[in-house]
Amino acid sequence: MTLSSRIAMPGQVRSVAAQDASGPLYVTSYGTSPLETIVTMVDSAGSAAWQRTYAGTGRPRTRLSANGTLWVAYPNRAGRALEGVLPDGSTDRTVVPECEAGEEIGAFVLLDDGFCIAWAGASRVLRMPQEGQPALPRPRPRVARYTWEGDCVWSTLIVLGAVSHPGVVGVSVETGWEVRPLRPWVPEEVDVDYWEPLLVSGDRVAASFIDARGGLGRTFFLDLAGGAIVSATSPTPSGRKAIAGPGEFLIGSQGYGEFTTGRYDRDGSTTARWASHGAMLVDGRGTICGPELENRLPSRSRFRRLAPDNTLVDGPALTGYYTSCPAMDREGTVVFWRDGKLLAVDADLVSHELFAMDDSRNVMGRTLLLGEGRAVVSLDSEVVAFHSPLGPLAEGPWPCGNANLPGNPVLG
Repeated sequence: MTLSSRIAMPGQVRSVAAQDASGPLYVTSYGTSPLETIVTMVDSAGSAAWQRTYAGTGRPRTRLSANGTLWVAYPNRAGRALEGVLPDGSTDRTVVPECEAGEEIGAFVLLDDGFCIAWAGASRVLRMPQEGQPALPRPRPRVARYTWEGDCVWSTLIVLGAVSHPGVVGVSVETGWEVRPLRPWVPEEVDVDYWEPLLVSGDRVAASFIDARGGLGRTFFLDLAGGAIVSATSPTPSGRKAIAGPGEFLIGSQGYGEFTTGRYDRDGSTTARWASHGAMLVDGRGTICGPELENRLPSRSRFRRLAPDNTLVDGPALTGYYTSCPAMDREGTVVFWRDGKLLAVDADLVSHELFAMDDSRNVMGRTLLLGEGRAVVSLDSEVVAFHSPLGPLAEGPWPCGNANLPGNPVLG
């Protein structure tokens, strides 16, 4: 196992994608300012072939299409734009979907015939009024579908409603100065979830929104064709999510005493629930496994397999805390970065240390498994590539196959 290359970016990396296993890599990062988005195309030799700079909103967002067009979300004078960048770095076209003042593209995905967008209120920095101008309103969140030309097919308002959780407690005059669960409250600010806020599988959309201050949220399941809300989860602490199969999703929850993952069918009904939470993979046979991500030190997390009967199969214990999203090869070996090491857990749940270095960075992205055993991980403002003994990328609902390389979480 050898280190192949280390490529520095202008700022913290937000996403890395590739059209196929041969590359090249499309890296989206911050610029010198948090309100600047930089897109860099890295060739197979590890060199930057081209780089483009966009005005940003503080959360750089890109998606790579099957034909190699990288779509970038950014603000321009006309509103919130989606620009397609061709493999040579030139602009294909720019689409400006209609939106209200103060709205921001919280998340988006590419469909076969256009876009699906989760809209949320712009950040406070972007809503600060100019001198003599009124402050921009904070609009209600919504999910909308558009054609490639930007025409709206449907738009559905999202009402998060009052939220509460038994683990959220407080002390006040109302509680007699005793520690008690807080009464339900209506969030002042609603945002898209930080983790996997927008997933599309089959004829269903899973859109997740949270109380921007408290971290409690809900996932709304919508009909992709018409935009109707099919169902929604109860308010829970935010967690990791995944596509589990056609019209099915994994929704995790962590915090305030929660550490669970549920499986939901196309009607939004819970079909399974496990006492674990993490960055889970789902292979072509429906096997669910991955590293747990518990918010505590010293670590009690393990690599787990989520069994069909709601039980857990223990894999190796995991040291450290910060973890990259994993990838899986066709032999069932899962690879990810944790605690300064590139780790591989094989199909027999045996752990192998592939590489180690003294590294304390705590911002990590996805792991990409490319051709000839190349493994790529983003660590803070750097993209690190390795030559490994791993085989070709596995095919499966999440995040194997196309969802792992282009970084567009859509299963047709």
